[in-house]
Amino acid sequence: MPHFGLQLPSFTFPDVADAELFERIAEIAGAAEDAGFDSFWVMDHYHQIANIGPPSDPMLEAYTVLSGVAARTSRISLGALVTGVTYRNPAFVAKVITTLDIVSSGRAILGIGAAWNEAESRAYGYDFPSTAERFDRLEDALRICRSMFTQPQSTVHGKIAHVDGAWNMPQPVHPGGPRILIGGGGERKTLRLAATYADMWNGFGDPAMVRHKLEVLREHCDAVGRDPAEIVTTRLGTLIVAQTMAEAERRKHEWQEQRGVPDESVEARLWWGDPDAIRGQAKAMLDVGLGGLLFNMPAGSSPEDVRLAGETLATLR
Repeated sequence: MPHFGLQLPSFTFPDVADAELFERIAEIAGAAEDAGFDSFWVMDHYHQIANIGPPSDPMLEAYTVLSGVAARTSRISLGALVTGVTYRNPAFVAKVITTLDIVSSGRAILGIGAAWNEAESRAYGYDFPSTAERFDRLEDALRICRSMFTQPQSTVHGKIAHVDGAWNMPQPVHPGGPRILIGGGGERKTLRLAATYADMWNGFGDPAMVRHKLEVLREHCDAVGRDPAEIVTTRLGTLIVAQTMAEAERRKHEWQEQRGVPDESVEARLWWGDPDAIRGQAKAMLDVGLGGLLFNMPAGSSPEDVRLAGETLATLR
């Protein structure tokens, strides 16, 4: 059965006052749960990123929001898509995710990657080391988090990060600890780490690119002696679904104008259409071999939009 997730990358709702912002977020998460989505995600950024909006747009701290959402939901899994490894000490990440897992009664997912946003890192006073060092940090974090998720006390000596007798009590609720999702498409390092450590992997691209990344992931799994079927593979994209094609086209043009996306580039970034059209696009992507699909929706999308998306995808189960 495919995994369907909803990411909320924007907290910009023109009709919502700051004091009511979390209520809207919780309403959207609740709509996603009611409509059958399996997971709900936010970004782990401190200001808005360029392909979504200006840095002055609202941005809330990811895990505080997710803990609030956990208290308002009961079934849907919760995670950040994805946490940059340079933003937090790995042992602290393990404690945060464990706490979210307990608050949510076993629904936390650790989404993590090697980090990419140098300008954001500099703005908030974080180091932004070389690519090689960031991947060393990522592998250290994966080892530390897995250890702390599965045993009360951990000692792990990585290339850069380490823990010496670190306690993680209580242990997570989810059997075996929270699932770990690795995000990114790098074929030499990211997909190797996914094959070695991940329960989930998320990438991007058109069917041909996704098919290729899945083949590379399978090769890495073979190299480490792992069954690739153990990893839930997903692809993130933006979705506009409306009751009619005419309304979907109108929203697509509005989205293009807001972001300055030319016609020749839109299909790589956006799916749009009525429910039948979206089901066709989703089925074609799943047929490539993915285990699921993750979607975000344009800024300001309503709980009703979320419900329609979930109901549209539900028929593919």
